[in-house]
Amino acid sequence: MTDGPPYVHPTAVVDPGAVLGPGTKVWHFCHISSGATVGRGCVLGQNVFLAATARLGDGCKLQNNVSIYDGVVLEDGVFVGPSAVFTNVLRPRAAFPRRDRYATTRVRSGASIGANATVVCGVVIGRGAFVAAGAVVTRDVPDFVLVRGAPARPAGFACLCGEAVAPPGFDCVPCGRRYERAGDGLKELRP
Repeated sequence: MTDGPPYVHPTAVVDPGAVLGPGTKVWHFCHISSGATVGRGCVLGQNVFLAATARLGDGCKLQNNVSIYDGVVLEDGVFVGPSAVFTNVLRPRAAFPRRDRYATTRVRSGASIGANATVVCGVVIGRGAFVAAGAVVTRDVPDFVLVRGAPARPAGFACLCGEAVAPPGFDCVPCGRRYERAGDGLKELRP
């Protein structure tokens, strides 16, 4: 339900200047920094952190222990599994801060990132893409492609509903969506 004011658990910290959309739920021990933007109807599980320039679209679900650092943008309907990790600098050093070198990472609408996956900064994870649990994403993931492994490599295709789709027809039996090849990924066919 996305109506009504956001819910913030009493142990969560939402800094002044953070924006929470209607119907969003922020659970135990979360910290939302000033400047972060969260869309409507999102769910932030226990111990989630959002940095000042973090952006979440509508309907995102972040499971426990996920940190969204500066430069990370999640579009609508993105799922992030427990303890998944995002980075924002390619060559971090404690003694040499590189805040001016944050690389933007974008996760397109409807994508899912599995538990304990690592997403190295500067990549785009395509619409409806599926990153398997424990994968290490070091390069862009095309739309509706399933990747797994370290480093993550294509291992199939996923429907927007999450079911596997395969050639020759790329039809999803459970939900009825249809796809065709588009570059290295798929594009949804309109009925």
